[in-house]
Amino acid sequence: MCLFRKVQFKKEKDLKAFLDAQVIKYNTLDFIESDPISIPHLFSRKEDIEIAGLFSAVLAWGQRKTILSKMNELLLRMDKAPFDFVTNHSFQDIKNLEGFVHRTFNDTDLLYFISFLKELYLKPGGLEAAFFPQKDKREDAVFHALTGFRSLFISSEYFPKRTGKHISRPQSGSACKRLNMFLRWMVRKDNAGVDFGIWNSIKPFQLICPCDVHVERQARILGLVSRPKPDWTMAVELTDRLKQFDPEDPVRYDFALFGMGVN
Repeated sequence: MCLFRKVQFKKEKDLKAFLDAQVIKYNTLDFIESDPISIPHLFSRKEDIEIAGLFSAVLAWGQRKTILSKMNELLLRMDKAPFDFVTNHSFQDIKNLEGFVHRTFNDTDLLYFISFLKELYLKPGGLEAAFFPQKDKREDAVFHALTGFRSLFISSEYFPKRTGKHISRPQSGSACKRLNMFLRWMVRKDNAGVDFGIWNSIKPFQLICPCDVHVERQARILGLVSRPKPDWTMAVELTDRLKQFDPEDPVRYDFALFGMGVN
């Protein structure tokens, strides 16, 4: 059963003007307050932003209010210093993480993430290098980045199989919404001040639009996608469509689609 009516624009320029207006409306500092991106905005150090951002994206499942509550709980357990905690934690510090749970993410998953991140930050390049070992100019750079990150994530002999579900990969058909959102945060930057733009391995035009339920619904209403379900192919289809409106920064329209969907 169709629950929405498709909106028709007579000209492409009219649709672009509409989306541009929605970007201006939602890509503001007011957006930060109720969104998971507010968590990494608590920090100024690059590594703290990265770690807080990754956990915020991985746990971005369910109501935003609940996500923020669980992330604040996690930061308290990490003494509000994620990078220092990851790299210098003691046995007692690790004990403080026991019992943490958000939906299907539990303390087994959390402990593996902490161990994995510590290993990353012992190496040059840290978390960014885990996604992008070198600057990547390929159009499908994000596909390769997510594939490589997933392979690295599961490579440890101590990897608990259950934890793999929290790091998706394109080959499985997943839209990889949460990781694409994280990459948007790290790579994009504009005068609005929402996204951080602290990673330089790829350019904004190489990003893939995060395709969650809100974005998918609005994209269908506006006739931007034709795929039957929100998978990787749809995420690429949507991004390619948005490139017709802004070839250099198509993912900025995530603000428009998500903002309209939520509100």
